[in-house]
Amino acid sequence: MQDQYTLDDREDQVVLRTAWEQAVGKLECELPETVIKKFLRPLEPVSLEGGVAVLNAPGQFIQEWVKEKYLETILVALSSEIEGVKRIELRVQPRERPETQVETAVISRQPLSIDPTPEFKSTGRYRFENFVVGQSNRLAFAGAKAVAAQPGVKYNPLFLYGSSGLGKTHLMQAIAHEIHRRDNRCAVMYVTAQQFAEEFVHALQNNRIDQFRKAQRGVQVWLLDDVQFIAGKERTQEELFHTFNYLHSLGKQIVLCSDRPPRDLLLMDERLRSRFESGLVADVLMPDTETRCAILLTKAQQDDIELSHDVAMFVAEAIPSNVRILEGALTKIAAEASLEEGAVTLELARSIVERYYQNVGTTKPSFEQILDSVGKHYQIPVIEIRGISRKAPIAHARHVAVFITREITGDSWKHIGALFGNRDHTSMMHGYRKIRELMNRDKEVNASVKLLIRDLYPEV
Repeated sequence: MQDQYTLDDREDQVVLRTAWEQAVGKLECELPETVIKKFLRPLEPVSLEGGVAVLNAPGQFIQEWVKEKYLETILVALSSEIEGVKRIELRVQPRERPETQVETAVISRQPLSIDPTPEFKSTGRYRFENFVVGQSNRLAFAGAKAVAAQPGVKYNPLFLYGSSGLGKTHLMQAIAHEIHRRDNRCAVMYVTAQQFAEEFVHALQNNRIDQFRKAQRGVQVWLLDDVQFIAGKERTQEELFHTFNYLHSLGKQIVLCSDRPPRDLLLMDERLRSRFESGLVADVLMPDTETRCAILLTKAQQDDIELSHDVAMFVAEAIPSNVRILEGALTKIAAEASLEEGAVTLELARSIVERYYQNVGTTKPSFEQILDSVGKHYQIPVIEIRGISRKAPIAHARHVAVFITREITGDSWKHIGALFGNRDHTSMMHGYRKIRELMNRDKEVNASVKLLIRDLYPEV
């Protein structure tokens, strides 16, 4: 999208572009960073006429994905900035890319977003130095540091998992920065699983599979983010399997990231899951209050915001949410202080929290929400969780749903049994005890269930 306006721009274009930037800015506090970066930022506002805002998408995949997943969310955000916007029309307008440069462009993407140019380094983002370490992420941080110090020697592969907005991508980018700092000739690729899948399909369609494999495999360090995206995509998983084996056999460092541990990627090929677990598997959990306070103080220092420890601690205690929501709250508070030309005070912070974050973590989710969340996590239909199947993945998901229902609602075993299709209360107790015992002896199951419970509570 254009960063500057010209005399040729119509008034409606200027208004739409300004509103679009403001809307995306707001959505950054609500949607995952990967969604903003890969789906919303590539959209280009074109025109506004008769209540219809026209946005161009750089490809059909992005157009269809946004239309299916985020169109209503975007419409609400945009209509809050411009009165009268009733509909959003998404058009496909491919970006120009000369045919003679396609192969070079794909291969040159090895460094991708971690290209160590002076301009990129000056941002100061995503480094080990500005990653706040606490009990919730200590193992993941230590693993990432070890990998950056000796790629391919220790913890290969490194598998990081945890809920959205907790710092997994930060650690992956920090690994890349540190490796480039030590040796800027080292070929490093950071790619999301979504990008991997898109480019694989594009390579198949255009008979460029050799170029695709050369780009993915011709590196010394390969970082794959959001690996859960390719669960259920058989051809893409097969390609990932061979890419993993090729790089690992040569001693190249592999780092993977997901929203759940390998064993919970139930639609992923078992061969891949076993390979993901062959190195270090480290979780990134929700930070405790002290860590959240430290994160706010670090963020304030980076953004030149004068923030006292008292205010930071108040916000950390009042908003028990992930890092992205926490930083969004700090941005709101700082912006309000700037508008009023005043300091960031405890009174101002309290006012912002009451207006925007009062109900965070206080509303209990319903039974249907619990089932839906568990079903999505384990990629098992809700009807099967409530059904009679005794297959291991389904039974495990059912037991997890029973455990979470009991923990959140505190309902009687008889009532919970009725919710699960009039099952006997003893079977409900058995399912609960089984998950509790698993959580006590299996760190991954423990973290997975806790993440599910945390994600069930609404975030602003």
